[in-house]
Amino acid sequence: MAISMRASNVINKMPDQKHRSFWLKHLHQWHWISSSLCLVAMLAFAVTGLTLNHSAQIEAKPKISHLNAQLPSALLVPLKHLGESGEGSGAASKQPLPEGLRDWLSGEMSIAVGEQTPEWSAQEVYMSLPRPGGDAWLRIDLSNGKVEYEKTERGWISYFNDLHKGRKTGTAWSWFIDVFAVACLVFCITGFFLLHMHAKNRPATWPIVVFGVVVPLLLACLFIH
Repeated sequence: MAISMRASNVINKMPDQKHRSFWLKHLHQWHWISSSLCLVAMLAFAVTGLTLNHSAQIEAKPKISHLNAQLPSALLVPLKHLGESGEGSGAASKQPLPEGLRDWLSGEMSIAVGEQTPEWSAQEVYMSLPRPGGDAWLRIDLSNGKVEYEKTERGWISYFNDLHKGRKTGTAWSWFIDVFAVACLVFCITGFFLLHMHAKNRPATWPIVVFGVVVPLLLACLFIH
């Protein structure tokens, strides 16, 4: 009789064990896949979180470079017409630099402006060119065709800090941050369910989880004003 009852209990537990094994298998799989996807990026974001938090203590020595050139008359004349028609709020003021001028800037001065919209006026064309880790600007004097370019570089720490913030990093990096954020969510959520499934054998699990939730809340409520 005792043997039959024991056998009955084993049989009843088998579906629960299969269910548990199924979820453990898939949670572990998604947990390691997501951790692999976001490992390097998570390390980079953690390090740049430290450098951003201590940016006042990290000295940066900006390196400023200047370039000057003379715009050919074949490019200057049509540019003057665009400047005159683009002054104010007309449609011409919202267009990028002509393709020929962009090619000339790229070939002669190694300046890539893409299809950014400059500030048009009858006197000059001005373009702000912010970039990760620095800034730059381009000015073309429409009266004489003088081209001025200034670039400021603030070093690798500033560069990676701007990548952390997504400052002027372009569409591709913006998409990468979104994918990285989703991978981190999958990593955290699967980790939480794995904690739940192993909590019976690890009594300290939920006290540590509560500690991890309460500490930042208390810091935010008590020390951030």
